[in-house]
Amino acid sequence: MLISLNQVGFGYDDNLILNGVTFSLNEGERAGLIGGNGEGKTTLIKLILGELDATYGEVIKKSGCKIGYLEQNGGYESSNTVYGEMLKVFEESFTAIKKLSELSERLSLLDFTSHEYLVVSAKLESLNKYIAANDCYNAEVKIKTVLNGMGFENNYEQKICTMSGGEKTRLKLARLLLEEPDLLILDEPTNHLDIKTLFWLEEYLSSFKGAIFVVSHDRYFLDKIIGRTLEIENKRVCSFSGNYSKYKILKAEKSEREQREYQKQQEEIAKLEDYIARNLVRASTTKMAQSRRTKLEKMEILQKPYTPPKPPKFSFTYDISPYERILNIKNLRLTAGDKTLIEDCNLSLIRGKKLAIVGDNGTGKSTLIKLIAQKNNPAIEIGRFAHLAIYDQENANLNPENTVIAELWERHVAFTQTEIRAALARSGLMEEDMQKLVKNLSGGERAKLALCVFQSERGNLLILDEPTNHLDLPSRESLEEALKAFDGTIIFVSHDRYFISAIADCVAEIENKKLNYFEGDYEFFNQSKKIAAEAALLKQREEEKKAFEQSKQASYRSKQERAEEARRKQRVKEIEAQISLIEEREAQINSLLATPEILADYTKVNGLSSEIENLSAQLEALYGEYEKLL
Repeated sequence: MLISLNQVGFGYDDNLILNGVTFSLNEGERAGLIGGNGEGKTTLIKLILGELDATYGEVIKKSGCKIGYLEQNGGYESSNTVYGEMLKVFEESFTAIKKLSELSERLSLLDFTSHEYLVVSAKLESLNKYIAANDCYNAEVKIKTVLNGMGFENNYEQKICTMSGGEKTRLKLARLLLEEPDLLILDEPTNHLDIKTLFWLEEYLSSFKGAIFVVSHDRYFLDKIIGRTLEIENKRVCSFSGNYSKYKILKAEKSEREQREYQKQQEEIAKLEDYIARNLVRASTTKMAQSRRTKLEKMEILQKPYTPPKPPKFSFTYDISPYERILNIKNLRLTAGDKTLIEDCNLSLIRGKKLAIVGDNGTGKSTLIKLIAQKNNPAIEIGRFAHLAIYDQENANLNPENTVIAELWERHVAFTQTEIRAALARSGLMEEDMQKLVKNLSGGERAKLALCVFQSERGNLLILDEPTNHLDLPSRESLEEALKAFDGTIIFVSHDRYFISAIADCVAEIENKKLNYFEGDYEFFNQSKKIAAEAALLKQREEEKKAFEQSKQASYRSKQERAEEARRKQRVKEIEAQISLIEEREAQINSLLATPEILADYTKVNGLSSEIENLSAQLEALYGEYEKLL
């Protein structure tokens, strides 16, 4: 057991935020915490960390438990470089390796029979065990693995102080992974991650040795990571075994069971009360009525099951249908300043399609949909009768000085106040929110207002940039249902893979300055990418094998050539020696033929003349071979 909460409550004055919270986190466990905005998730984390003291109850932590915490928007400031900052995590490892080297050098200078030699040897052995246990030699490998996986492969030397807030949060997560705490607490860790990094993080966390306690609205991430779901609802925490998808099933069963048991008890109570009321005053039935009253008094009355607030109810409609070809992009070059984001972008979309645009951070997804929304680029043709409605993730179209009710009413002055209030209420904004200034709204409230404005525009072409940001899970699911039911055209950007999977029937990916279109849903897109990656890997391996064979063959030919060269040189030497001997013999014969004794002997002259002819023929052949070899 790492953390245990026993009947913990917390509140300010008379405002109770948590009441009777009891649960524990064990070593190596993966647990997810979910709940609506403002339900107390961050408060619960701060109680675990000891940053807040419980109003009542107790929070128990295992002695020496090392906790790593990633705040929702919590990076850190440093003038150090990215790589330099990560090296600090392993200072003890580097110190141990340096000390080992010093001790080894010192040991080499000592007499092995001396007492000091034994002392240094013992220290050396102890240090070797420490280095092996902590995997010190692989420190830099770990750093590069995590930094590359988290998207910092090209930023090793960047100063941290020059980074954006999202990059700093991502870097803080990278450092926490390297620190390997006993308990890793992550508050919305997927907010600043692109899809590729999300997949990497999920894979990395699957082999993480410590316990994980994560707060997230990313249902895909929760399904992949956690094995237990904790839900904050009505100030209490309820535990469900399994991931988010399993939780949805168990929660529905639990709610149905509690409602059924409550209803059954209420019916029994009504019967008992009715019997008592009718029979208590009669002498013949008084005892039976009293018996039932005793039974009623001893009955443990079930509390009425909590009914959570209804999630927002979104609905998207339009007045007129556009032409079938609603969008056509031809040979678009997308830039941001001096940077080219997409070269030669081509995309054609027919009415009714629901297109998800995906890609790594910084590839130009938001830039592309903003350019489409502007409708002023000659490379982008919007179909006739297309009416655009645009949802901006920054909600920049909202006037921060307006009240909530004025923000919608000013756009639709023909609506009655009742119609305006009803529309806002359906979007999850209550009576007490109506007079709030837009600038004072929480992120979730601002998103609901922006969605209310967005749906009131009655567009037949909806363009959305990260629409699920700041929405709690019930609100996300309500938005999904509305967009799935919408029969118009949707173009959207999102990092929420669950949302993409629920909505998209086609996908466009921006990668390597190209827009690649996939005519299929998100599962088809992922499968296509997987097949392409496997094919690329197979091609790479084949190329590596071919290169190896060529290298091997080149090496083989080189050996043959060297052998041939050696043989050629050897043959040249042999020919030179033979030529020398033949020429010496010719000189000898010519000398003999010049003597009177030989000339007088006809037989000897004939023999020597024949030998000279043979020698001349040999010389000619040898010289011919000699010239070829040279």
